[in-house]
Formats: sequence, C-alpha cells, structure tokens
Amino acid sequence: MARALPTPAFDEAPLAPGLYVVATPIGNLRDITLRALDVLHQADLILAEDTRVTGKLLAAFGIKGRMERHDEHAADRVRPRVLAALAEGQRVAIVSDAGTPLISDPGYRLVREAAEAGHRVVPIPGASALLAGLSAAGLPTDRFLFVGFPPPKSAARRTFLAEFAGVRATLVFFEGGSRLADSLADMAAVLGDREAVVCRELTKLYETFYRGPLSGLAADPKLDAPKGEIVILVAPGREVEATPADADAALADALSRLKPADAAAEVAKALGLPRRDLYRRALELKR
Repeated sequence: MARALPTPAFDEAPLAPGLYVVATPIGNLRDITLRALDVLHQADLILAEDTRVTGKLLAAFGIKGRMERHDEHAADRVRPRVLAALAEGQRVAIVSDAGTPLISDPGYRLVREAAEAGHRVVPIPGASALLAGLSAAGLPTDRFLFVGFPPPKSAARRTFLAEFAGVRATLVFFEGGSRLADSLADMAAVLGDREAVVCRELTKLYETFYRGPLSGLAADPKLDAPKGEIVILVAPGREVEATPADADAALADALSRLKPADAAAEVAKALGLPRRDLYRRALELKR
C-alpha cells in the first residue's frame, strides 16, 4: 500500500472540459506538482497505463478517481469512448506509470484525434526521466535527440544506431537493465568510443550516475544487468574535417543552383571552410 502523504489543499476552482496530459513522478512521490494533483482530483476519468500503479499514486494523496486502462493493448478500444466523453464536456486526464505521458508511452493518437475534433488539450508538465538525466549528465544540452528504446537484438540494434551516428547532438536512450551492457558495447562499436553517462533509478533511493567512455561503461561489472530504470546519454561525436573531395562535391552541387560567390558562401557555412578559398575553387570548377 502506498505511504500516505499529507493531503494537499486542492484548488477547487472548476476544471474546464478537455484532455489533460499529466506528468507524474518517476520515483519520488514528492515530485508530483500541485497542479497535477488538482487535475487528478477533479478529473471525471483518469486514463492509466497500469491502473494498479496509478491507484497507488492516487491513494498516497487521498484522491479517489475513476480510472480506465490505457496502454498499447487497450488504446484503440478505449479511444472512441474517450472522444465521446470529451464531446460530452468531461474532464479526462491521461497519465503514464511514471514521468510525462507520450514519451515512449502510448497516447499520441488520442491527443491527435482529440485536437482534430476541437477538444482542448492541456499539458500538465512535471517529472521526466529524459530531462532529469540530461540536466545532471554534464553533456551538451544545447541540442539533443531522444531516441527511445533500441531494438533488443544486436544486429537490429546496430542498424538502428547507425541512423544516428552523424547526428550532431547528445543522444538520449531508455534501456532495460538486462540489455544494458550489450547496448553500450554496440553503441561504442557503431557510434565510436564517445563520452557517455548511464543514469540508474533517477529520483529514487539508489539513484546512481556512471560516467566514462562507452567502452569503459560496457565493461563495467556494475552495469552488467543492473536492476532499475536506465537512461543512457551519449555525447555528440567529434566533428570530422571536410576533405578537398568533400568540398568539391558540395561546390558542384551548389554551383548547379547558385552563382560562384553564393555557392562558396553556402559551402563555407556547411563545411566550416574558408569562403575565399572556396570561391577560388568554385571559379576553377566553372571553367
């Protein structure tokens, strides 16, 4: 049974009809927001990935609400009834087992169809394993890509990872503990031995961060099938200096559309090469 926490003073201002996408804690119940509690308290229906998990959360804050299962197996069956409820002016909340709904969880089709039908869709922000890991990893945050769960088999996983090898951003993955070491090894092989951080059990009692090159993390015995929820963050790869052949190919393409000066400017920006040298080469290629 969930440990009861002090019941907050709910905001009793009437909740407007609509679909509320409600973030819930990823481990520490005290990470729930007051606004999320207000919405769950007044919602006519709460869509839960697992009603048992959400039931414990509601019980911890003294909330009694009508729940219905909404996971990848039930979503198609439940969605028409939810859209009908919204059409009747009901307040519907959707939650996942942990974190922000629709981030590696079902629900986007419901949000899309609700919006297309003209119903109000309201985000209720809060905990997110993706952002929690990114904020504490110490890797570049100006540009990042959430990749989700890699395929479980190594061959498919390596093909999948190859799609992101050239992405100039921090990559964020979710992974199960039983596949962690193999995934890290495949990442090192496909992406190169980049700096990475493995976050385990974020916001929970045994929250741990492991930092180092991918090869070192893959060989770390502490990361061989650890228990708990895992987030992997991989730093962007190092920039590779463009070769003369790369420059010529880019210039040839640009010259098919642009004057030499404009082509040189475009390629200089794309490849980080001196514009003057590229302009001179563009004139040679035009002869």
